[in-house]
Amino acid sequence: MERILTKFWGDISNLPEAKKIALMYWTVAIVLFGAQLLFGLIAAYQYINPDFLYSVLPFNITRMLHINAMVVWLIMGFIGGIYWLLPDETGHDVVGAKLGRIGFYLLTGAVAIVVLVYLLIQTGKGNFFTMWFINEGREYIEAPRWADWGIVAVMGIIYFNVLATVLKAKKVTGLLGVLLVDLVALAGLYLAGMFFTPNITVDQFWWWWVVHLWVEATWEVLVGVLMGWALMHVLHTPRRIIEGWLYLEVLLVFGTGILGLGHHYYWIGTPEYWLGIGGFFSSLEPLPLVAMIVHAVYDAGVHKLQTVNRPALFFIFLQAFGNFFGAGVWGFMHTLPQINLYSHGTQMAASHGHLAFFGAYVATNLVLMYIALQYIRAPQGPILDSKTWKIAYVGMIVSMVGMVGALLVAGFAQTFFERAVGGATWQDYIVTQMHPWVKIPMYWRLGFGILFFLFYFVLVYDMLTIGKKKATEVEVKPA
Repeated sequence: MERILTKFWGDISNLPEAKKIALMYWTVAIVLFGAQLLFGLIAAYQYINPDFLYSVLPFNITRMLHINAMVVWLIMGFIGGIYWLLPDETGHDVVGAKLGRIGFYLLTGAVAIVVLVYLLIQTGKGNFFTMWFINEGREYIEAPRWADWGIVAVMGIIYFNVLATVLKAKKVTGLLGVLLVDLVALAGLYLAGMFFTPNITVDQFWWWWVVHLWVEATWEVLVGVLMGWALMHVLHTPRRIIEGWLYLEVLLVFGTGILGLGHHYYWIGTPEYWLGIGGFFSSLEPLPLVAMIVHAVYDAGVHKLQTVNRPALFFIFLQAFGNFFGAGVWGFMHTLPQINLYSHGTQMAASHGHLAFFGAYVATNLVLMYIALQYIRAPQGPILDSKTWKIAYVGMIVSMVGMVGALLVAGFAQTFFERAVGGATWQDYIVTQMHPWVKIPMYWRLGFGILFFLFYFVLVYDMLTIGKKKATEVEVKPA
């Protein structure tokens, strides 16, 4: 494994064990990022031409693989970030490094097996055996039950690594305190999706605790920890600024996130008041994280944004704006009760999802990876910079905005023709899918998706080469 890491990242011989484990997670995460995009392109084309690969790899499988690959590569990226920052925050290498490596191999092996099962066994009856070993059959959390327990076990290993290291170092910072609390929630909330009830309302009630609260609340807090550490590293933001906003983030995410679930509850048979409660509170979650970054950038602006890592700095900007518009504005736009009555389940939700995940989570992982590249390849202070990351950066943003815009147009058309005019019947849904204002944006979505996939390769090329050919100026210049 170390040979692979050395070829991709550079000389890792002098790195602490925690940082080596981080690079292991990030290497697999980058590969899964590509897999997510590949299956997404296939699914996007199948949306236009349902006959494509129908007997080999139908739409329901490619869509499932697209979404699951996204979830797994993002969480593996976050785990890598935890291991990378741990020695810096505690001043001590990870305790239980062998166990940490075992956790990595367990998670990677489980992912490989689950994907193979998805590809090879696509149909069949649902029973106790298939729930445990084939597919749980629940949208977005289709992984079989053994894999669910495997994820919880890996989170337990990570928690032990962090807690044991903190106790060994006898140093608890605000970041580490929030991280320890959030890791409990990260494992605990996932358990909400690991039981079955024949009552569809009860089943969906707890299903949303995983699909919404696990992904949005616990992830958002974890991203707050990781981005806070990144801001201190890249912009030398004072710790008091980071931790002040982080505490507010915890308060709002867990305080409003649970109530924010309500904008889903209305549609599964719960009382009507949940629609208004959920629509309001779900919009508040990303605000503290955005404010933290804006405050940090403002503070750094006094010093002309001096940094030795330009790609990390610009992906920080992307994270702030992408999180604000994707998770905040786009989310608030279609979860307001008066709008959600018509827009729920349309392509407007997909538009919001693409922009939110790209801005809030993808950008976070890329910030951390470029910090690692600077640490490995330019540790003495030369500015980490290149032309290719700028091409990838601009290209991915333009491509994502194109996909988001196309899905938004399709969602507007669905809201009008299928819901407001048609009445939201099954027949209205089928007829609206054939409407030009829905069909044409799907072609645009596919085209921009292909562009994004191409810029992914530019990004990977840059990560393979940046800092290796020649160092730029040693002195730190304004970004």
